[in-house]
Amino acid sequence: MPRLKALYVDLDNTLLGKNASILHDGDGRLSNLGVRAIEACHRADVEVVIMSGRRRAQVMEDARLLGSRSYIFEAGAAVVDGPDIEWLTAPYMPDEGVTVNELVERSGAPALLLERFAGSLEYHDPWHLNREVSHLFRGQVDVRDADAVLAEHGHGELRLLDNGAIDRPGMRGYHLVPRGVSKGAAVARHMRVRGYRPEECIAAGDSREDLTAAAAVGTFWLVANALDRDPLLAGDLPRNARVAEAGHGAGVYEAVVTELSERR
Repeated sequence: MPRLKALYVDLDNTLLGKNASILHDGDGRLSNLGVRAIEACHRADVEVVIMSGRRRAQVMEDARLLGSRSYIFEAGAAVVDGPDIEWLTAPYMPDEGVTVNELVERSGAPALLLERFAGSLEYHDPWHLNREVSHLFRGQVDVRDADAVLAEHGHGELRLLDNGAIDRPGMRGYHLVPRGVSKGAAVARHMRVRGYRPEECIAAGDSREDLTAAAAVGTFWLVANALDRDPLLAGDLPRNARVAEAGHGAGVYEAVVTELSERR
């Protein structure tokens, strides 16, 4: 097998444990396995690229702390490589101080979803504030129903993506984004820029949106806690997906050391 060159990894409920801590597991017990996963990558000269639904400012600092040059923010809305940023939000593009988030707001699509799914969908306060692209919601809805409503009202260029369970019982996080935005598309774009081949890359995550990266990389690793929260994921896994025995940071560590050992 070729040498591993890149790990694309989600943060919340993947690399990070309870309360978004890299030093705790999903139950809040101390664990350094998430840190050791990143250390193992650096020692093996494997690039670590965060792919997160978080805002740019957050992911920028997280990437800096992990020693990473590149990162993907707002669920694939843009790829950052050092000082360079590439927006993947067409046909909505930031222009003259107006953000994509503001353009989507003006379209009326967020208000439409909040009205149609009242009681099942709400803004993910306070993390929905100060975003450049996505409108961030929480609740429990079928994204197919949401997309049908959007299309019915002339917003077919937008979609509601499911970014997985959040730390509120029975609730999931959703991003309203331009239709072409996905973590998978952003991972594929970064790979093309770097010249990475699929068999040289892996990804790790916990959500259906994270799974979109499986189409770009050689192997996708689903951390064990993903199936605890969404058992139906087991029936939707692509052929190149592997399920870690461990969850959160320990699952990412398992993925990294397994891949490195299998490539010796």
